[in-house]
Amino acid sequence: MDWGKVVYVFFQLMSLTSVAGYLYDQNEVALFIALSLNLISTFLKIGVRNIVAAELFAASLVADLHLIPAFIYDVIKHDTKAAVAMAIGALIANIVTIILSFIEIAKSKDIDW
Repeated sequence: MDWGKVVYVFFQLMSLTSVAGYLYDQNEVALFIALSLNLISTFLKIGVRNIVAAELFAASLVADLHLIPAFIYDVIKHDTKAAVAMAIGALIANIVTIILSFIEIAKSKDIDW
């Protein structure tokens, strides 16, 4: 088992599910956790060299650039409706990231059968 891939996929899934958790609960702590996990996930994508590395990194940046304003809207401006709208964009970007990861896994040549 490749523990690097385990950590990488773990943070991708945690980013996705934490954004979904914020959309369900809509509190500032959930949004902070979602933002933090997504930033870690983006950081882990730096330097990755695989078939869809650029696309994975770009999708993760899109999610970051939705969650940062969402946090500002929710905590500073107290506009939960705008924060939820931005978080939905981050959720979609994280779904795209997961789909791209599945494509990468399918195209990988080091699959253990």
